[in-house]
Amino acid sequence: MQNERTTAQWRELDAAHHLHPFTDTESLNQQGARVITKADGVFLWDSEGNKILDGMAGLWCVNIGYGRKDLSDVAKRQMDELAYYNTFFKTTHPAVVELSQLLSEVAPKGFSRIFYTNSGSESVDTMIRMVRRYWDVKGQPQKKTLIGRWNGYHGSTIGGASLGGMSYMHEQGDLPIPGIVHVEQPWWYQYGKGMTPDEFGVVAARWVEEKILEVGPDKVAAFVGEPIQGAGGVIIPPSTYWPEVERICRQYDVLLVADEVICGFGRTGEWFGHQLFGFRPDLFTTAKGLSSGYLPIGAVFVGDKVAQGLAEGGDFNHGFTYSGHPVAAAVAHANVKALRDEGIIDRVKNDTGPYMQRRWREAFGGFEHVDDVRGVGLIQAFTLVKNKAKHELFPHWGEVGTICRDIFFRHNLIMRACGDHMVSAPPLVISKAEIDQLIGTAVQCVEECEQVLRERGFV
Repeated sequence: MQNERTTAQWRELDAAHHLHPFTDTESLNQQGARVITKADGVFLWDSEGNKILDGMAGLWCVNIGYGRKDLSDVAKRQMDELAYYNTFFKTTHPAVVELSQLLSEVAPKGFSRIFYTNSGSESVDTMIRMVRRYWDVKGQPQKKTLIGRWNGYHGSTIGGASLGGMSYMHEQGDLPIPGIVHVEQPWWYQYGKGMTPDEFGVVAARWVEEKILEVGPDKVAAFVGEPIQGAGGVIIPPSTYWPEVERICRQYDVLLVADEVICGFGRTGEWFGHQLFGFRPDLFTTAKGLSSGYLPIGAVFVGDKVAQGLAEGGDFNHGFTYSGHPVAAAVAHANVKALRDEGIIDRVKNDTGPYMQRRWREAFGGFEHVDDVRGVGLIQAFTLVKNKAKHELFPHWGEVGTICRDIFFRHNLIMRACGDHMVSAPPLVISKAEIDQLIGTAVQCVEECEQVLRERGFV
């Protein structure tokens, strides 16, 4: 099909029939969408033949890289054998059983039960129902409220968008739903003036305690956070933050939930982000890297305490037609096994991750309007600022980031603007030479961006 139409024809059909996510449809249709036709390793090609370095691994998800024929072969074999059956009605199948066993092996001890979904958003909604059901079974049905963070992202379903702290999402659809409250994000650069990062980490954690006390410990079901906020701009909390949050949750008998949709499956150099920060959640949500985006699948890892509580309550009335879909499960199994057996995550931790972080800081630390250069493993960011000495941000959040992102786009390097944060999370298989290429192109783009900002009077 790709050889039967021109780029203009694809764009015309796309504009006529396709509603894109998170998109101003009228504006996109005037410009025309970029048509991606193939991919391999860390590179994409569009319908005009441009070779593009994917510095975002799709949407933070193609951990194993593009073009893995072994995964497509697994999908075909599973389709030929059992293309679909559900996991309702006292039924299972080998693909989901084998995946569940493997996931229990790579997860920290105490997470031996997995519930399957089709996306990160569905994993979050599932978790919300699990948390509330758990407290029902425990005889505390009043414990309904979940605490999220402003600028956190937990998907775009009604539950996930409510739990997330994106105000522009809350403006559409009468969100958040009842029973969801928020605390400020642990971004030292903006909120930690006058404090060391370690001091600020404790202060930010205690915002959680203040909210628990405000709502009432007898009414709070869980605190939910990404170990590193992804779509919020790769906000990496100080090392003191998560241990103090965990202490607070234990003190007030509040469940602690890690949203590992982005951090999970090797992004930070650990299997899961909470391992990097040294805390233990009661549940954690996953998707993205579970199958490296090759097929839609998500999962909630349920700690033994919560799993036992749910079991005591009899039926858990929740699920999806495609929960544990055999083809998605088989591909996820092959993906996770490869991440483990090929040493991909170990390489991120010990080799390419440290290399990326050193090169990243060297490359962007000297720019006049780039600050808070940060990262770990293969997730990194910097912030475009008006005045570095004063930690002064640009007045219209996201305007400068959009300008910068578009420059990257024209230079065939995909990085993402989250407001005025420029972020990157390439496939975990990226080589050092490809890291050099990514950073070299990015430096050129930032140089051009600063020139544009001067020409347009932003600085």
